[in-house]
Amino acid sequence: MSHSIRETWLDAQKSIEDGLKLEASEAKFEAQLLLKTVLHVNLAWLLAHENDELPTNIHVTFQALLFRRLQGEPVAYILGQREFYGLNLIVTSDTLIPRPDTETLVEAALAKLPVNTHGTVLDLGTGTGAIALAIAKNRPQLNVTALDLSESALEIAKKNAASLAIPNVKFLLSDWFYALTDEKFNLIVSNPPYIELNDSHLKQGDLRFEPISALVSGVDGLNDIRLILDHCMVHLKPQGWLMLEHGYNQALAVTDLMAETGLINIQTIRDLGGNHRITIGKNPLIVSTHWD
Repeated sequence: MSHSIRETWLDAQKSIEDGLKLEASEAKFEAQLLLKTVLHVNLAWLLAHENDELPTNIHVTFQALLFRRLQGEPVAYILGQREFYGLNLIVTSDTLIPRPDTETLVEAALAKLPVNTHGTVLDLGTGTGAIALAIAKNRPQLNVTALDLSESALEIAKKNAASLAIPNVKFLLSDWFYALTDEKFNLIVSNPPYIELNDSHLKQGDLRFEPISALVSGVDGLNDIRLILDHCMVHLKPQGWLMLEHGYNQALAVTDLMAETGLINIQTIRDLGGNHRITIGKNPLIVSTHWD
């Protein structure tokens, strides 16, 4: 039985919408994305040729990908890639899937890093390298260090840096700050694990397939954030900034923890959905201009 391109994506869209309870627009996007991938075309081509007959072998390949999606597997893992802040990143099941809300963290970092300013940036728990690479791409004069405890995640991050030709990032295997000595940074960023241990969302959607170590951080979700705050002042330069992504309901707790650490100018930034998602704070120390 022959299938046109349009018939194929409409059937898939309905299956995704019904099977995964997604909004129609999101289901359409995913169906077209899978179809574009097997055809190796862009959306403009797909729409211009929507009445073309889909070759049988392509239809079989598409159905195999659709079956995986209907089992709940994230599209990013099926396709092995995800776009983040204009960068096409390799993604595997060893890494957290970069999300649009985390682009808010990149925007906040870039706002504190003027285009022509030289300096150093640290990304804790880099995963795919998304945050570090987005900052390094947009501020090529900076030296960025990216740490992760997972060797497999670091390998993906290194591949992303190579494929995107972004040279100003150094990758280190480290349990948070452990691999650092006395290095200090103008800005430290992190999207650490922050989901509560018994959060019901862990059994829903894409989270079921992502590495649990990149998601969960103790009973209240704040264990890793506390650890970062316990050590951040050692590695923040005077007047340096710390920026943390966190859960939508954790802003007040993170603000209090930052204040207890001694950070100042603390503020929380909303994500694309209007949720309090990023909290930032500044090291109050000022560089001394006097000789002792």
